[in-house]
Amino acid sequence: MSLYLEYVKEIESRKTDLGLAPKPIDGAELLAQIIEQIKDSAHEHREDSLHFFIYNTLPGTTSAAGVKTKFLKEIILGDVFVKEITPTFAFELLSHMKGGPSIEVLLDLALSDDVSVAKPAAEVLKTQVYLYEADMSRLEKAFKAGNAVAKDILESYARADFFTKLPEIDEEIEVVTYIAGEGDISTDLLSPGNQAHSRSDRELHGKCLISPAAQAEIQALQKQHPAKRVMLIAEKGTMGVGSSRMSGINNVALWAGKQASPYIPFVNFAPVVAGTNGISPIFLTTVGVTGGIGLDLKNWVKKLDANGKPVLNESGDPVLEQTYSVETGTVLTINTKQKKLFSGDKELVDISSAFNPQAVEFMKAGGSYAIVFGKKLQTFAAETLGVALEPVYASSKEISHPGQGLTAVEKIFNKNAVGVASKTALHAGSDVRVTVNIVGSQDTTGLMTSQELESMAAMVISPIVDGAYQSGCHTASVWDSKAQANIPKLMSFMNKFGLITARDPKGVYHPMTDVIHKVLNDITVDEWALIIGGDSHTRMSKGVAFGADSGTVALALATGEANMPIPESVKVTFKGNMKSYMDFRDVVHATQAQMLKKFGDNVFQGRVIEVHIGTLLADQAFTFTDWTAEMKAKASICISQDDTLIASLEIAKSRIKIMIDKGMDNEPQVLQGLIDIANKRISDITSGEKPALRPDDNAEYFAELVVDLDAIDEPMIADPDVNNADVSKRYTHDAIRPISYYKGSKKVDLAFVGSCMVHKGDMQIISQMLRNIEKQNGKVEFKTPLVIAPPTYNIVDELKAEGDWDVLKKYAGFEFDDAVPKNTARTTYENIMYLERPGCNLCMGNQEKAEKGDTVLATSTRLFQGRVVEDTAEKKGESLLASTPVVVLSSILGRTPTLEEYKKAVEGINLTDFAPPLEQLTTAPSAPVAVKIADPS
Repeated sequence: MSLYLEYVKEIESRKTDLGLAPKPIDGAELLAQIIEQIKDSAHEHREDSLHFFIYNTLPGTTSAAGVKTKFLKEIILGDVFVKEITPTFAFELLSHMKGGPSIEVLLDLALSDDVSVAKPAAEVLKTQVYLYEADMSRLEKAFKAGNAVAKDILESYARADFFTKLPEIDEEIEVVTYIAGEGDISTDLLSPGNQAHSRSDRELHGKCLISPAAQAEIQALQKQHPAKRVMLIAEKGTMGVGSSRMSGINNVALWAGKQASPYIPFVNFAPVVAGTNGISPIFLTTVGVTGGIGLDLKNWVKKLDANGKPVLNESGDPVLEQTYSVETGTVLTINTKQKKLFSGDKELVDISSAFNPQAVEFMKAGGSYAIVFGKKLQTFAAETLGVALEPVYASSKEISHPGQGLTAVEKIFNKNAVGVASKTALHAGSDVRVTVNIVGSQDTTGLMTSQELESMAAMVISPIVDGAYQSGCHTASVWDSKAQANIPKLMSFMNKFGLITARDPKGVYHPMTDVIHKVLNDITVDEWALIIGGDSHTRMSKGVAFGADSGTVALALATGEANMPIPESVKVTFKGNMKSYMDFRDVVHATQAQMLKKFGDNVFQGRVIEVHIGTLLADQAFTFTDWTAEMKAKASICISQDDTLIASLEIAKSRIKIMIDKGMDNEPQVLQGLIDIANKRISDITSGEKPALRPDDNAEYFAELVVDLDAIDEPMIADPDVNNADVSKRYTHDAIRPISYYKGSKKVDLAFVGSCMVHKGDMQIISQMLRNIEKQNGKVEFKTPLVIAPPTYNIVDELKAEGDWDVLKKYAGFEFDDAVPKNTARTTYENIMYLERPGCNLCMGNQEKAEKGDTVLATSTRLFQGRVVEDTAEKKGESLLASTPVVVLSSILGRTPTLEEYKKAVEGINLTDFAPPLEQLTTAPSAPVAVKIADPS
């Protein structure tokens, strides 16, 4: 059967089984066959072939795009005649193909001696922004050779006509509201993790947005209000918390946005989303990528008493009262000039935060990518022509306070900033372009990242990135047909692009399913580094790391840069002594609880937590930084003592060496380069040439919190509080409770130790506890299934070498076998201990899941509804979060333990050796960190 007939068969199957349109074409061989059918005027499939060629072929650097541009070039030059595609129409199609092969063809035509094609090609080029070094070099060479068309194009680029000639955004935008959910809305509602396999098939993945009923309601609103845009709202909550999913905003745009191009299927932009408490910072980035609008509604506020103090309910939570209604179907008007939200003539709320100059530019350009590439292109053109750069784009916001010191994050941003006009160091609130040192892509968003790279015509990783890694951890649990179809293709693409990949496309080294955050934590070998990763838990214990959507990851890979404001910081220090029977996870929970008790509101939200960790090595400190994602912090920074930092760097070097020994380094020897960076860093710290990162002692913080270790006297659990009468209080990470709250009686149906929140020490704790329990009880018997997923293979290897793995195997009823990986997800569990493959496992929820309605006690981070465990009609699923010893003991007891039972089980075990720093981890005010002064774009 021909490729085309196979495609037709697939079309019928998609239509019949799934109610979907034909899948967009990205393959060269299929499109080549379609083109041959177009050339044959009598071919029975010619009409459909024309439609597929024009309207259903993916642009950018897909192999199909290369074939399409070649055929359009032949039409323009008159080598082929197609009555339905005139040369003028061919130029229009090229203008929508977003770089790569299309730019190459347009340059071929524009720089040719044929004036009849050179001029129209130049006019199309003037509208394009996705040009890379090779494209720019061609223009520069032609200009220097005296080519008038090249000069004309460069002059247009220097004026940034591609941006200035775009229409301004509408002054008034009418919206009709749709309540997507009450309380915080995680991106899992917009793009469920268990549907991760379909993310690269945009139409198919769009079917999982919220629910079929919600999709029908959105369509009904659109039919009722055809001239208005549907605005999705998180009522009494924040929109887009949790994971950094581009697929979430893509789904919203697919259902409630505008089509980006008539010739590009299922790519929409300009969605409108809102929340009572605004948009999660990590999700707001994806809104910008799509040129959308994200509003902070503030439609519920704290009720105040006569003295101006918040009125509390029986649970001690503030009572909220509504200032205006946004119930589904409400018609509102966004005024983009006044930056206010109206109901008729009545002003409801100021929304200026959604319409800062940079956000408005994203909206005008159709997304943030076009702005990033446009700025670079304008700068290149001005430099090539030798003219001054015209101030076209909004000036970067540069804030500097004389006499004020710098926080740690301010120092890192100043070090990495480019294109800054200021000669003095910048403080929080400044909006800057920064170079990115380390980039991470994970496997369930990686396919989308590769699509984004293709769409922006990127071919190779930016040379200024120190290192980048593509993980296989989110699909580690089950090597099913979906993983087998998607993951090898992803690894091949990323390996060719220049990333270190978890799987070797050539099959030389063993497949690694190590948790991405753990690998990034190891390959970050400079505490001054800036890291971007395709997961909300990209939180390193060295450097400052930001979780990002797949598009921002793609941009960082392609350009080595990111745009973001310098965040405010909250300083966290410790006092007192940690009790011997407490685990450091309890310190993390206590930080959240003590913060809420002190401030009432979550001061961590949207800010960097600067934690003065002092004595903890990178693995253990990661437990704190990882949790900061659930605290709704934008990022975190660990301030370590010199000796601790050096020890952490030595551990990182040894693990990178293991990766090299396994054959994971690439041709440019990126991994060896990271070892070299680590060696230089150790030398600089030791010699005093460049001391360890410290904030200045006169730095200014949004808030400061001192965690009292003496007050932490029993293990703590983060509870989703699924039955709270106030829906907005469910599934947050704010209900931190001591185990005594449960009185040793809360039934646990499944226990899970794993995900990025655990390290080698946790695995050792498990083996020590099991030996303790056997000694005390004469045997080890599990009343609840215990699933264990080590985060990395090197941990497993070290445990095997030191004997702890043999102890775990002794008590296990199942051990993973990489030679025969599971090909179906487990649906039921026995009361045994499962030793699972390294990776995310239950925490991700896209493959393995607890049984519906279960109460799960886990070391992971996710307690969102439906993530780890789904509801039944009779019972809500619960995912409670605790330390490793609490989880293990609960699996033995089948319930939460009492404090006395817990203390007995951990007797003699060194859980975490942690003490507050012995010295003040700050520096005296010094000369500001040097800012990179580059092009003023």
